[in-house]
Parts: sequence; structure tokens; C-alpha cells
Amino acid sequence: MGFLPGTAQAADPSAPVARHAARTPDLKKAGAQTIKTFKSGPEKSHRSGAAAAAAAGAVAGNPGLKIGLTATNTTARGIHLETAVTSIPSSLRVTISWGDGTLDTIDTAGAGTLVNEHVYAKAGTYKISVGVDDPGNKIYIENDVTIVTSGSEFTPHTPTRLLDTRDGFRAPKAKVGPRSSVRVQVADYGLIPKNLTAVVLNVTVTNTTSGGHITAHPSGTERPASSNVNYEAGQSVPNLVIVPVGEDGSVELFNGGWESVDLIADITGYFTQTAASGYTPMAPARFVDTREGLGTKKGQVPGQTSFGTQISGLRGVPQGVTAVALNVTVTNPKEAGHLVVYPSGGRIPLASSVNFTAGQTVANSVIVPVGPDGSVNVRNSAWAGADVVVDVVGYYSPESKGALMSFSPVRWLDTRDPKGGAFGPLEGRSYIATQLSHWEPGDTGVSGVVLNSTVTNTAGAGFLSVAPDPNSSQQYDEGTAVTPERPTSSTLNWTKGRTVANLVQADTGKHGVVDFWNQGWERTDLVVDLFGYYDTE
Repeated sequence: MGFLPGTAQAADPSAPVARHAARTPDLKKAGAQTIKTFKSGPEKSHRSGAAAAAAAGAVAGNPGLKIGLTATNTTARGIHLETAVTSIPSSLRVTISWGDGTLDTIDTAGAGTLVNEHVYAKAGTYKISVGVDDPGNKIYIENDVTIVTSGSEFTPHTPTRLLDTRDGFRAPKAKVGPRSSVRVQVADYGLIPKNLTAVVLNVTVTNTTSGGHITAHPSGTERPASSNVNYEAGQSVPNLVIVPVGEDGSVELFNGGWESVDLIADITGYFTQTAASGYTPMAPARFVDTREGLGTKKGQVPGQTSFGTQISGLRGVPQGVTAVALNVTVTNPKEAGHLVVYPSGGRIPLASSVNFTAGQTVANSVIVPVGPDGSVNVRNSAWAGADVVVDVVGYYSPESKGALMSFSPVRWLDTRDPKGGAFGPLEGRSYIATQLSHWEPGDTGVSGVVLNSTVTNTAGAGFLSVAPDPNSSQQYDEGTAVTPERPTSSTLNWTKGRTVANLVQADTGKHGVVDFWNQGWERTDLVVDLFGYYDTE
């Protein structure tokens, strides 16, 4: 199976047609907004230790010995350090204390600039101290610079309501007007700290009277052209968002429709530039299917009841995880309602994870803390039964290396746009293979990407699957790619004529190539917006 240019042809389910979007986003450039430079000039050099005491009674040689430090973020936890040495010709020993218990020692001579690289094990703030010893002239000087790693790690939060315009909770009791915004204050609320970089919110739009979309973005920033939640008249639609927090600790929710709507926002976790939990993506793994009795007893979940399911220690998820990333699907519901996913051992929160109407099949991304026993609970808050499917797409743990590098949304793929990366509708039972991270043999940096996938102009019912591709982009170009196994999990579900969106935390696999599968029998347009990536270095 090779590269097929242009619009995909009708696909036989036994021989899916692939389209290869042959460009690659510059994730490092997009994430550069979190890259900073930290400096400590040579004037801050000072004598220290025994050499300073010895020099107090006599003038040491090399009196102009100084060092200036410039440290720049390179990756989520990587630092590029330049040490500019001012000195007479003399043998010097330079010692770098990185602030995490590790040391580097370099022997050099005279003036010059030393370049060193370092990767920290955890996100955080570190004090780098550099000492220069000139034993021949009996002088020792030091300088230091405090740096903050650019990547952020995750802290789970029990699902908690932060906003509800229906009853005026933390906002005026009024619908959000057309083409206007409501601000959600996140930082320093309850147990949420001040120093947030990004937040995980489940945003629900309800009481809609016409179609539109919701865009989440940091307060105080220009609103991006992307959308996070798409809705139609009469719908209640949730979607998970991972969005950077503005300098004032809040997030803006913009109503892009032409009629007023009510908005609800529930927090399930946040990111900070401190040591917490990193992320490990997985190829989607099914943990629960009530239609088959997988993960719980067989049969619909009755109304107003909950079930628990084990997560830790199963199907590649290790023990000791703090939170899990899920795709939760409800199908065959007898009446309208919502699901609540929450940690075992805790109270049922005032929050919703998936909203549905009678007979609807709908999926939503969920990030939820894992209970002390390694399991989570799912509650059907409707008054009648529904089937539930749960796929695990990743987990957070102190041992996981993936730190979030978030950025302003980038529209990566739009099949409606001739310049959108893969022009023409995605035919039924076929897929688009796209390189979402630069890859060369030995690369280990980007492990996953955060994106929003949207289907529109849907010609029939279907569902979208997102999964890592076993092939490299080069194999597609050369016509040597093998057909990937068709995924069984669903990322989002739709019916004819609907526009549906869902957050995806996609595993980039071995080669950085991710597949977007149209599992329906009719064509659809696909839009993909990138919001960030997880960096393991």
C-alpha cells in the first residue's frame, strides 16, 4: 500500500485506502513560547570558600577572573548552559552544580565560552551554580543562575465545578451572549495553586437555540481561530479541553454562535512547572464494554447507579498511576442524561463527563484521578439504563517522563482546505496517515500530541478512530508501508449532517505517524487542531 494522492477512492473494508499527509508540524517551534533564557552577568561573580579567605590577606593573581552565565531551555526539562569566562591565560577547573545533585567538571585554560547541556529528571525550579578554580593564582570564584524548566507536569483534581451560568455559579446568572465570552477563574481557587501553566476542563454547552462553537483560550490573549466544542440547536455537548492559563490565572470561554448559550466548566486537573506526574500515552486499549461484560457485569448500567472498574495493573497500565486518560462512550441510552467518571473511594462529584440524549451514541475524552485501589467509578445519572464503553489512551504517574509543552492552537489538517494538509473528504472505511512529530532513528523526545479532532459535512453515521501507525512516513513515500490493523476504539461518534469534536491525546508511536480512521461507510470532512505535545526530554 503506497501513497495515494488527491481524494481517496471508495474503500473496501478489507483493503482500507490510505492518504498520506506528507508534511510535519514544527512542534518545537510551536512550543517555543515556553522557552526562556535566564542570565547572571559576570558582575555577579564572587569569591567563595577557602580561597576567598586566603585571598583576604594577600592579593591573588588573576584579579579579573569572572564568569557570566546564560541558560536557555531546549526541551521540556533540558537546559543549554553557556559559561563565559574572563581570565588571564591560566589553567582552570570549572565545576557545574546543576541543582539536582549532579556535577560536571571541565578543565580549561584562560578566557573562552564553555557550552554544556543537561536534562533534569523532573520539571521544576533549579539553581545552577558554577565555580572556577585557578589554583596557580590562588583564586576561586562562583556565579549562579536560577532556571525554570519549560515543561509542565500534571496534578489530578477530583472533578469539581468551576462555572455554571445557569445558576450564576462564579459568573453572572445569565446565558453567554453571541460572539462574547465568559471568564473562568482557575488559579488559587480551593486547593488549586496560583502557579498554573495549563488546566484540564470539561466544558459543556447547553440550552442552545442554534448552532455554533465554543473556543477556550488563555485570558488576556488573542482568541484563536480554532474551536473546542461544536453544538447545534437543542443540544447539550461536552468536550474536554487542555488550555493554557492566562497571567491572571483564568481562561476565556468564547461563544462563537449567533445565539446565547449556557456554559458549564468542571476541572479535572492542572499543569505546573513543578515535579508532579508525567504522561505516558498508549495505543487505545478497551477496559470496559457493558455490552460484552468486559470490565464489569454484562448488561446496561441502570439509571442512578455506578460501577467500578480496575485500571492500574491491567493491559499495560502500571501500578501507582495518579490519573488516567480515557475515551468514554455511551450507547443505546434509554433516555437523556449524563455519565460521571470519578475516582473510587470518593464522593460522586457535581460534574458531568459525557452528556447524551435517548438513543444517542456519543464519546468524550476524560482525565480522572485513580482511586487508592487503582480503579475509577462510572455513574449513570439518567433514570434509565445505558451501555458504556471505556478505552484507556494513557496515564499519568510520577515515573512517567512526558511533560506538557502547550501552545496556541495550530490548525494542522482541514480536508475542506486545499492548503489544509490532505484536501478532499475522508472516504468511508479509509484513513489519513499524518506525521505529527519529527522522527529520526534514535529519537525519543515527543511521545504524544494533544489535539482536537472535528468531523463535519458527515454524509452518514460513523465514528473516528485515532491510533499510532506502525509505518514511517518514508515507507509511505516509498510505497513499502504495510496496512495497519484497523482500530476497534472510537474517538468520536456522529450521525448524518452533524459536526462533532473531541479532544485526543494521541500516541505518536515508534515513528511519529498517527492515523485518523473514518470507520463509517460514508465520507466526512476532518479538521485537526494541535494544542501541545508531551516531551520526554
